[in-house]
Amino acid sequence: MKKIWSKVLCPGEKWSGNIGRGKYIHFKAMGDNANVSMLMYNMRDTSERYNMPDTLKAQYTAYLTTGNILMSDNGRVLASIIEDTCGWHDTISGYLTRKMADKRYGVSKYEMDRNDWLRSGEENFKVELIRNGMGPRDLVPCVNLFAKVYCERDGSMHYDREHCKKDMTVTLRTEMDMIVILSNTPNILDESKAYPAVPIAINIYEAPPVDLLDQCITRRHENYRAFENTWEYYELLGL
Repeated sequence: MKKIWSKVLCPGEKWSGNIGRGKYIHFKAMGDNANVSMLMYNMRDTSERYNMPDTLKAQYTAYLTTGNILMSDNGRVLASIIEDTCGWHDTISGYLTRKMADKRYGVSKYEMDRNDWLRSGEENFKVELIRNGMGPRDLVPCVNLFAKVYCERDGSMHYDREHCKKDMTVTLRTEMDMIVILSNTPNILDESKAYPAVPIAINIYEAPPVDLLDQCITRRHENYRAFENTWEYYELLGL
């Protein structure tokens, strides 16, 4: 595979960029207990973005792993998970806010701590949204790569700090031209008193054309229908 781009996302760091369809995005945890929060938007029409409820109910799941797709609110496929050594990626807990970060790790501001200030997912997302012509009103539920959050029968939610181990990987295939926004910040349910510091290696490669027998297409009828919607969208665009 031809590598297009690579980056190490440092603890607390944010990133956003345009990634065309037909690419592999390979994430690798460079330590234990990693958490990378991710938002996705249609590059051509940012009113279309990742939809957590549709993604979960269409696939009868509460978390994501190999074979799952990440659906937009227009019933199309933004990305597919084609490889995953982690086995569980959180979809339900959300991102860390400034208020929560201050309560857990102590008050931290850029004016006080300069580049060592402890960033939250909320702040990182807002900055990158503005850079991409959007704003706080465009915040939606995120995907937390490498994180495992599960629910007990009483409805309580729990974060598994032992879930992600060093060198675990997950690879997404882009099915649409997307704006991807990433925030390497702690999971909202991670009760550790120390701000997690796990770098994430990101590599982007050219991906081969999708085969109709692809595991992400054949996993469920709803998946196939979402792919049909996506293919139709690009056919009508003449692309």
